Amino acid sequence: QTGRLALYLLGLRATCPPPKPHRALVTWLKYYLEEDWTGSRRHGHPRTSYYQYGLGVLALCVHHKRVREEVIHRLLAAQHHGRLGHSTVDTEAVLALAFTCLERRRLVGAGLAAELRATVHRVSRSMAQAQGPEGIIGNIYSTPWALQVFLATGTCHTEPAYGRAMAALLENLDAFGTAATMAQVLPVLHGHSYLDIASMRCQEQSDTLTPLDMEPLTEVPGNKTVRLVVECAQPWCFELQLYNQWVSTPAATSLLDVLRAATAQEPHFTFDTQDTPQGPYLTQVLGLEARQEKRNYWQLLIGPSTPLLKGIADYIPKDGDTLILRLSEW
Repeated sequence: QTGRLALYLLGLRATCPPPKPHRALVTWLKYYLEEDWTGSRRHGHPRTSYYQYGLGVLALCVHHKRVREEVIHRLLAAQHHGRLGHSTVDTEAVLALAFTCLERRRLVGAGLAAELRATVHRVSRSMAQAQGPEGIIGNIYSTPWALQVFLATGTCHTEPAYGRAMAALLENLDAFGTAATMAQVLPVLHGHSYLDIASMRCQEQSDTLTPLDMEPLTEVPGNKTVRLVVECAQPWCFELQLYNQWVSTPAATSLLDVLRAATAQEPHFTFDTQDTPQGPYLTQVLGLEARQEKRNYWQLLIGPSTPLLKGIADYIPKDGDTLILRLSEW
């Protein structure tokens, strides 16, 4: 629950509530972070992930709460030694925002503050260097996080990668269809990062929230057929390709619906997902689990080798597409 509670507290702080209702939730977040870090001592990483833990530290900082320096040093060590996981851009960005908040709110000593500041600028430079030819940094969902780092460090006016990334974001706004992904992209479109929540002057904020009338999505007629391929790129797999079948579904269905149709078509085909704020995350296919402690994950590709930039519930395959699920290492 660490990440979800952290996001909830960030959103709650942004709505300028009276102080009493959320004090208990901040206490719960501190408790969850301590429990999570117990797993780090045993396994070498938090029981959830560095991404969720970074969100927790950021939320506490935005609520003006201190974090033990031992924890901050361990986060710095994980960042320096590349132990953050396969969603590196997202995780590095969240930690960079948390580090910047701790330094600016003077919640750490001068020596540690200087180390945090230097680390954040290194992260900002590495994100600019990792930018792809289309302007995307990491993937389309990672790009708003990277832009928040540029905004938080004040490099958005001098870093050419910022303009290219913003242009790529504007071209792909239809990818942000869930509340969690919209919450990542909306501050950036208005020139803000999550750090700005900490300095909001709530008495000057007017209530501009109005309900939005959503028109129902029009159904796309007809069917489509896509090729579904499952591969295991691990040395312990007897063969690379474990599954290769055509699957027929209605034209408007997502990749998640394709997986469900494959299960109905062939009962031996199985998969499992985990709910995250960004939507369902693929964790198991054909009995093979992706596990953080084994440093592997299910990579999603459009054949032959194009990484998928959307989640399984958001991507709508085209007729004739080849969809590859590949168990890979990070």
